[in-house]
Amino acid sequence: MKRILSGLFFLACAATLSAQTFDINMLKKQTAYSDTNGAGYDLQTSCDGKAVKPFYYSVKVPDGNYKVTVTLGSKKRAAATVVRAESRRLFIDETVTKKNKPTTVSFVVNKHSAKINDKESVKLKADEQGSLNWDDKLTLEFTGSAPAVEKIHIEPDTTATTVWLCGNSTVVDQPKEPYTSWGQMVPVWFNDKIAIGNIAESGLTAGSFLAQNRLDKILSMMKKGDYVFCEFGHNDQKEKGPGAGAWYNFSFNLKKYIDLVRAKGGHIVFVTPTQRRFFDKTKTKILETHGDYPDAMRAVAKREHVPVIELHNMTRTFFETLGYENSTKALVHYPAGTFPYQTKALADNTHFNPYGAYEVAKMVVMGMKQLGLPIIKDLRANWKDYDPAKPDDFKTYKWYQSSLVDTRKPDGN
Repeated sequence: MKRILSGLFFLACAATLSAQTFDINMLKKQTAYSDTNGAGYDLQTSCDGKAVKPFYYSVKVPDGNYKVTVTLGSKKRAAATVVRAESRRLFIDETVTKKNKPTTVSFVVNKHSAKINDKESVKLKADEQGSLNWDDKLTLEFTGSAPAVEKIHIEPDTTATTVWLCGNSTVVDQPKEPYTSWGQMVPVWFNDKIAIGNIAESGLTAGSFLAQNRLDKILSMMKKGDYVFCEFGHNDQKEKGPGAGAWYNFSFNLKKYIDLVRAKGGHIVFVTPTQRRFFDKTKTKILETHGDYPDAMRAVAKREHVPVIELHNMTRTFFETLGYENSTKALVHYPAGTFPYQTKALADNTHFNPYGAYEVAKMVVMGMKQLGLPIIKDLRANWKDYDPAKPDDFKTYKWYQSSLVDTRKPDGN
């Protein structure tokens, strides 16, 4: 039964709530978010409908998938709006609307907290505590050159297929600029029949992901027919001690993922690790820095009949195509002073910036197509097949920076 929000909150938010369903009229005045009112502007932003500026809007909801339908545009001006959610997870690329010509778009957001059940939780790292990716609310970010939003509708979704992501810093929803990963760019290519549940975190190995109860979190939320994508190898090669190595602990842990996901009726897909920008002396070819780990992943996949997306090979082609100098444009390479309080130059040859992450996400989608995964039927109409030997021009790529910035290097390398 639908209930109307009462009192001052109704007057302020002009929203209706039914079993975690929200109808929000953004043309009316909104309040700031709090745990008490459960909906409103967030992260110290607001929008009066007139000012052309980015803003965040959050609603308090339990864990699950939520279909979000937004009406973009303005009756009074032309607009250009980008929609992201949670930790900079891209859903709608910049959408241009004419004056009084709004457009409506839908997508599904996976919202998750650390809680698994009354006794277990994901063992979050310090930097994850309280982050948008693990809190008790669903947060939408509206940005672009001239953002404008008329309506937001949010409702629970129990039918979308969820693609769960396991991995490290090259996969995680990086919470702050400029670091960005392919996992937070993939959602933009799928319609509202697919959700992306990103449980990855920087610095993790296949083993530490398991030890932190992250796969347990996935298993607690996934349903039959969901997918689990696993990209590991970057940090696994640094493990020491008994059993360390590609052919024992790493391979054994990968087998655990296979067995546990399949036992729940899920489909598992392996993703070989992204290359590091490490050129040979001629500055033309990428040198292998992952040892036996990609081959070990391929061997386990062959034995267990697991499909593999060859991101390792595609990112090699990508870097070599861009070349020694231009390949820095895909990674976190920025001179001092590019970002607030950044006193030293950034030169990271592992972690991607928004352009690089966007390109790698396209490679992942192409991998899905090459494997013939059924979920490719739900690619958006604007998807165009991608060749890493013919990357998009970094000079024309546009990313509107979020207000959250942290130039500290993520864990892992």
